[in-house]
Amino acid sequence: MDILLEGGSVLRERDYTLIIDSSNSMATLEQSEGKSRWELLQESILAIASYCEQFDPDGITLYLFSDQFQRYEKVTSDKVIYIFEQHQPSGTNRLSPVLKDATDNYFGRRATEQAKANGETIIIVTSGEIENPTALRQIMIDAANQLNRDEELAIELIQVGSNSDVTEFFHILDDDLQSQGAKFDICNTITLSDLGAMSLMDVLLKAIVD
Repeated sequence: MDILLEGGSVLRERDYTLIIDSSNSMATLEQSEGKSRWELLQESILAIASYCEQFDPDGITLYLFSDQFQRYEKVTSDKVIYIFEQHQPSGTNRLSPVLKDATDNYFGRRATEQAKANGETIIIVTSGEIENPTALRQIMIDAANQLNRDEELAIELIQVGSNSDVTEFFHILDDDLQSQGAKFDICNTITLSDLGAMSLMDVLLKAIVD
């Protein structure tokens, strides 16, 4: 399938941001694989970053977060593993501040006409054991209400692990954001297992046209 001719054009002229959970929960050993979540994640993140680079050749934005967050600008795929090697999981999952920074960054670039024509996709990979889920939901609603069109900003939540409470909360963000006051449905959620069964093009398209 030609990603640019058969539905892939919406992926072009778009910025891509990856937000990666580096909290202590990512050190959890997945018994079935014999590896930690952090180890299992690296291959998937490299694949996503390499794929996004096709559409965002000047480099993606990469965040790692736990109690605090670090933002890396214009990251090319060859730098992703190096950045991972500089971090080990620690601290708590404070996703709200990093998502607020990422959405504020997008709207700031849009206001100064630095954003790309098709908008931005934010991909969040997390265990989902979030410190303040109410704040996270409100950040998504506030972002949705600043958009000019549905596809302008897409947020893809990829759940690592199988915590049922997290799955339920993510489904609420995916399915019920508009009923809670959002102008558009900007959130889609999948699991890391789903990621292994889907093409990366489908992952990115599903985030935009859920």
